[in-house]
Amino acid sequence: MKILLAGASGAVGRPLIARLVKAGHEVWGMMRRAENAPVLQELGARPVVGNALDRAEMFALLERVRPEVVIDQLTSLPSSPFDLAQRLPADRVLRLEGGGNLHDAARAVGVRRYVQQSCGFYLNGEGALATEDSRLRTDAPGGIGESARMYEALEQRVLGDGVMEGVALRYGFFYGPRTWYWPDGAFSLHVREGEVPVIGAGQGVFSFIHVDDAAQATVAALAAPAGVYNVVDDQPTTLSRWLPAYAAWVGADAPPHVDEVDTVGHGGEESVYYQNSLSGACNRKAKALLGLEPARVPWLNV
Repeated sequence: MKILLAGASGAVGRPLIARLVKAGHEVWGMMRRAENAPVLQELGARPVVGNALDRAEMFALLERVRPEVVIDQLTSLPSSPFDLAQRLPADRVLRLEGGGNLHDAARAVGVRRYVQQSCGFYLNGEGALATEDSRLRTDAPGGIGESARMYEALEQRVLGDGVMEGVALRYGFFYGPRTWYWPDGAFSLHVREGEVPVIGAGQGVFSFIHVDDAAQATVAALAAPAGVYNVVDDQPTTLSRWLPAYAAWVGADAPPHVDEVDTVGHGGEESVYYQNSLSGACNRKAKALLGLEPARVPWLNV
């Protein structure tokens, strides 16, 4: 198939291009910066510069390429998770407005299937693992709630189109090369500096996914039934367990513990919620229909 991949130079985009090309697809990789073109070409894609926030440019690009499938991996995330709060407004604008321009242009030229990046870690499992029927945590405090409402809007857009086949992939926290969660990633640096404590009981459950596994599942989503899939690992784990294991994995001291009440008192309500209220996700559907076989999370197996 002819596929337009938006966000092609990102952490998922690069392994995704390699798998799409290997599967015999013609891949057009949309990027914001022309300097990324050689990397995409080396992976086998046809690079094209595109600004999703320019509506006319999106319509012209889709008219020129006329893909059968669009994969929307648009993000505008910072190099460090500590800077996420400052970057979230721009990220929401890109995904909602820029992604909206891309979606409308795809619809206008007769794209058959639209695959949307969504979120598998801000789901409310109500005390259990979240399924594809679970709601996003739209009532959560601060940036968590804002991001959850953004993902809800993205899912409603792609699944409620009525013309294009819609697939929403709820990825877990990405780890692997060029992500925060890797030995040379920004999160590891903060952990080594002792800047990531366990807050209170640290009872929130986290689901991760390696970028290679995310890419594999995305390729499979081209032919799978339309709908929502939780693309997460097999090891949903409480923060109180995985964070000390992660610290040991990257050669850091054990993370400090801080009191939940003191954290809230210093304006950390969102941090307390993040570490103590998140639900892990169930990947049963993705394993059955996407053939997902996620790698073991390395810091939990040392």
